[in-house]
Amino acid sequence: MRDICKRLGVTYIFKASYDKANRTSGKTKRGPGLDAGLEVLARIRKNVGVPVLTDVHVEEQVVPSAKVVDVIQIPAFLCRQTDLIQEAAQTGAIVNLKKGQFLSPQEMGQVVGKAAAAGGKRLLVTDRGTTFGYNNLVSDMRSIPIMKDFGYPVVYDATHSVQMPGGGGNKSSGNSEFAPVLAKAAVAAGADGVFIETHPEPMKAWSDGPNMIPLRDMGKVLSQLVKIHKVVR
Repeated sequence: MRDICKRLGVTYIFKASYDKANRTSGKTKRGPGLDAGLEVLARIRKNVGVPVLTDVHVEEQVVPSAKVVDVIQIPAFLCRQTDLIQEAAQTGAIVNLKKGQFLSPQEMGQVVGKAAAAGGKRLLVTDRGTTFGYNNLVSDMRSIPIMKDFGYPVVYDATHSVQMPGGGGNKSSGNSEFAPVLAKAAVAAGADGVFIETHPEPMKAWSDGPNMIPLRDMGKVLSQLVKIHKVVR
């Protein structure tokens, strides 16, 4: 991914979670935990030479994470947790605020306001779809220009937006074939970046396999997104 993005002139940030605290089932894998996970992220940052991003779920995770990663992410489910947002903003790190599936894009202005009031200056706002009935999400591309009016870069999460939350019974399902389609639509609508999960063999991934774009396809997908970006800019 680093090499693909370098060739295309795209800024690449590696994202991984040390703890997937919001799994559908309590029996599925969550990750190595805070300390061991941050050690892995630190090695990736140093050895691969890319900035790294991880999410936090409780305030106690924020400061240790900020010492290692370049971007702290507030998960969509937790985007109204004021204390968590304030703690992240106060670290001075870049903070990625993911829009809750249950929020309108206009409501994210309040989330951004909390982070900015706490001292956050380097903020990102990410759309990841909106709840549409049960076990489904829908993406409204109007959300991108709406949230760009907050004054910060807007990212579109193409793979979580095709997720079917809880659609697999004890796990989430998804429609990965639509992730490239939505990513292209989002860039055309003005998105400044894309959040995409990938894996050499998505169906062997421990989390979100049905949503992922296979690694072998990422060069083609990103090349198309770069072309669209150049046109709309």
